[in-house]
Amino acid sequence: MQARRIGVIGAGNMGSGIAQKAATEGSTVVLVDLSEAALERGMNTIRTLLEQGVERRVFKPQQAEAILGRLIPTTSFDDLSECELVIEAVFEDLGVKQEVFAKLDAICDPEAVLATNTSSFRVTEIQRGLQHPERVVGLHFFFHPAKNRLVEVIGGDETDRALVARAWQMMNVMGKTAISSADAEGFVVNRFFVPWLNEGVRLLEEGLGTPGQIDAVACKAFGVGMGPFALMNATGVPITMHAANTLKDAFGPFYAPAKALNEIVGRGESWDIDTPDELAEASKKTIAARLRGAALLACGQLVDEGISDPMDTDIGARVGLRWRLGPFELSNRLGLSQVSEEIGALAESWGLTLPKTFAEREGQAFNLPYVSCAIDGAVANITFNRPSQLNPLSPRLLDDFEHAWQSASEDEGVSAIVLKGAGKAFMAGADLKFFGDAYKRDDVDAIVSFASRAAALFQRIDDAPQHVIACLDGLSLGGGSELALCADTIVGTDRGTIGFPETGLGIYPGLGGTQRTTRRVGRPIARWLVLSGEVLNSQNAHALGLVDVVTTRDQVDSIVAELAQKAGHPQASVDESHPIAEASTRLLADDQVDAWLTGSADAGEDPSALKLAKRLGHKGPVALKVANALISLGDKGVDVGEGLAAEAAEMRAIFETEDAKAGIQAALSRQRPSFQGR
Repeated sequence: MQARRIGVIGAGNMGSGIAQKAATEGSTVVLVDLSEAALERGMNTIRTLLEQGVERRVFKPQQAEAILGRLIPTTSFDDLSECELVIEAVFEDLGVKQEVFAKLDAICDPEAVLATNTSSFRVTEIQRGLQHPERVVGLHFFFHPAKNRLVEVIGGDETDRALVARAWQMMNVMGKTAISSADAEGFVVNRFFVPWLNEGVRLLEEGLGTPGQIDAVACKAFGVGMGPFALMNATGVPITMHAANTLKDAFGPFYAPAKALNEIVGRGESWDIDTPDELAEASKKTIAARLRGAALLACGQLVDEGISDPMDTDIGARVGLRWRLGPFELSNRLGLSQVSEEIGALAESWGLTLPKTFAEREGQAFNLPYVSCAIDGAVANITFNRPSQLNPLSPRLLDDFEHAWQSASEDEGVSAIVLKGAGKAFMAGADLKFFGDAYKRDDVDAIVSFASRAAALFQRIDDAPQHVIACLDGLSLGGGSELALCADTIVGTDRGTIGFPETGLGIYPGLGGTQRTTRRVGRPIARWLVLSGEVLNSQNAHALGLVDVVTTRDQVDSIVAELAQKAGHPQASVDESHPIAEASTRLLADDQVDAWLTGSADAGEDPSALKLAKRLGHKGPVALKVANALISLGDKGVDVGEGLAAEAAEMRAIFETEDAKAGIQAALSRQRPSFQGR
């Protein structure tokens, strides 16, 4: 559900960021603070960030103006009376927070969700003494909330469980990636992140490295852009000290702030980060092991205590902290034996024991599937759950997808299977890093084998007797769009997309993109989409016959549930008056397409032709030729099975071209490729 009117209390960095994000996602936002001066500072912060967004082309100028237009700054709490969700983001003082919620108790609609963004207190503490504690929930956002997608959703002891579910849905509609946390100090991410920061200071105290040296080791060991000292400087060193004190009071001395941390806060200074000299390898290993030990000790404890599970903890690290790997995936990568030694050594120095989460595994890796399957009666929900990477199709994800599909499709009670993605993508195509690594090994066989496996699974989905529904509530590109075409019904939301950008990489959509697309929308439109690579929103995709049902983010779950119970499958048809349908029929008919591919077509002053010419100019010439030949197979009465076989037959040849290698390497380097046509 969407909270169409949201209240935010506190116009500081966190409050203004939350307000900006909510307004960006279409909600009207009432921003409350005690003084006009505080409100003006908060609004100026939002204006500055939006101006930066316009400069970076994240927003168009009119979009930034519309976002500002949805913000209502006010000093009156009474203006919150009609809000469906109110988020408190005042400074960390328990008495002040309780006073705020006492006011909200009296002012807000009884159905409104009241949320605290606290990072220092348990939600249960804030609920005490309220007339309606059951409607207070924790929504812990991460800095900067207008950009960072993570939010922790926490129910207090008296929170209505149905309200927690509503809050979760509201965060999804707001474009956030939510994880669940029990009500405990530090919740999930701060519980292990603060010890990681604090351990960096202890390493400094012990003379094992300078701030610059420790940061350099941390960046490499955890795949992050900033080490503990740079991060503390960026977010405010006192925040780390206060958070460490909160954790110490709840969980003991291991979490207490290091002496040097207390001292620098006392002096009102930030860390002086040097340009580091190279450390000896032994010192690097010691620093990395200690940082891992601190974070993983806290992770093991929080899982032992039931605060979270390994999967959500990893999502928190990857999405909220932007770690390359989550703590438990990192443990699997290094091996349980090594990390248990590192955790155990640090735990022993503090009089602690190895958490059961690690001790009882006996070396067995954590089960952290990229794809989950949840069966509810006759409906199986398969979710791609790698939100920090936009759910890319990789060999590892394919393994988990095959297993999830088997679980769903072989359950005799399942009549409908829903495919959806966690976070802001359904599936943003294939994992290009896998292709890049294969090229480095000169191993095109690995790419072809992977594509063959994916194509076989897609065909099983296409042939399934169950009603398969693809839910495009977010980005869908390349292999993700090809997967969606295997479904009986494609549902797109107001943030859903569908597109085939492969020719811009020097390859073609080889998992059904040239065949299933053509049979849905016809050759001219398929040519426009595959050859030009234009990405469509759900509304345009519906008009062109690719998306069957269009809905909003707040309605998609109920629409999908309703469709899953129906026997019939809604099927969109092509609106011939749509600009792309008209342009593709006029420009990319069977007798015209060769002129575009050879560069002999005359665009003249036709805007659509000029647009097409510009797009084709950035594509791989070999890929364009092969893709068109595959799309054109329909001319010869070739059925879809033969067409898919033809797609597969060209796979090795296209990946062996210099254009494909250049295109994929350029994408990995975030550069525009230079194609040579070979």
